[in-house]
Amino acid sequence: MIRRPFLRLPARMNTLQTPLLTLAVHEALLKARSAGGGTLECSLDLGLSRVSVDVGEDAWRCDGRDFPFMAACKERTVYWWTGAGFEPVSRYSGSLIKLVPTDWGPPTFEIDGIKMLPTAQVSPYADAERKVGLIQPAGKAILDTCGGLGYFAAWCLRGGARQVASFEKNPDVIWLRTLNPWSPTHSGADANPAFSLTNADVSEQIATLPSASFDAALHDPPRFGIAGELYSQAFYDQLARVLRPRGRLFHYTGSPNKLTSGRDVQREVANRLQKAGFATQLEGDGVLAVKGGLRAAR
Repeated sequence: MIRRPFLRLPARMNTLQTPLLTLAVHEALLKARSAGGGTLECSLDLGLSRVSVDVGEDAWRCDGRDFPFMAACKERTVYWWTGAGFEPVSRYSGSLIKLVPTDWGPPTFEIDGIKMLPTAQVSPYADAERKVGLIQPAGKAILDTCGGLGYFAAWCLRGGARQVASFEKNPDVIWLRTLNPWSPTHSGADANPAFSLTNADVSEQIATLPSASFDAALHDPPRFGIAGELYSQAFYDQLARVLRPRGRLFHYTGSPNKLTSGRDVQREVANRLQKAGFATQLEGDGVLAVKGGLRAAR
């Protein structure tokens, strides 16, 4: 697959102080060393930028610092410099959660080997851009229910959202974001004041949010078998409550088990959203819904 460059980047991305290595970069470093060393141009931030690296026999040098060659490097793994060595960007707290490189540059992530973002036909970052466009973020207060790596939030901010309130249940996923240069900064001096990230279960927290407090919402839950509560009628009723009239919602569903079981989760979701007061239309791998009717929102 050919990596396609990104020319438009949201502001305030994570600024890393550590190089990130993948198998492709590792092999390029070894190849340069075998060729006698010298200068290698490569990316140490998963394709976000390119830098010049001085390759020697025992180490390679970047930004005035020397780094050792890795003894072993696995595919489908991102490595970060801990200060003592390169380690996988992964954590295990009941589930194995890891950052996974893609041919596109922006990474995806996995939970116990299950890929959380689409990567086969499109960059997960470009995929997020398309879906955010469906809710027309400019000037809006947006609820981002399941923040993941923050790609929805990044494009909402770039699209001129007035506020983005994002929730992420898993603290290990939030840790991945601190090492992913494609994730928006959510804390510190470089964070966008319009953006907030809360480590909480949105299925519980949504009941505490004021009614009619958001203009739009993005809902990208884990698959139904893992988080059925995020597909429930009760949760959709809450989404309708916190959205203002004509508020837009994009709900990612994918097509789990459709071919093998005949179950159509996309249409099931659309039917429940209609019961909650939304007008719906099937849109790609999800459902576009508008509180009060699609025609009224145009």
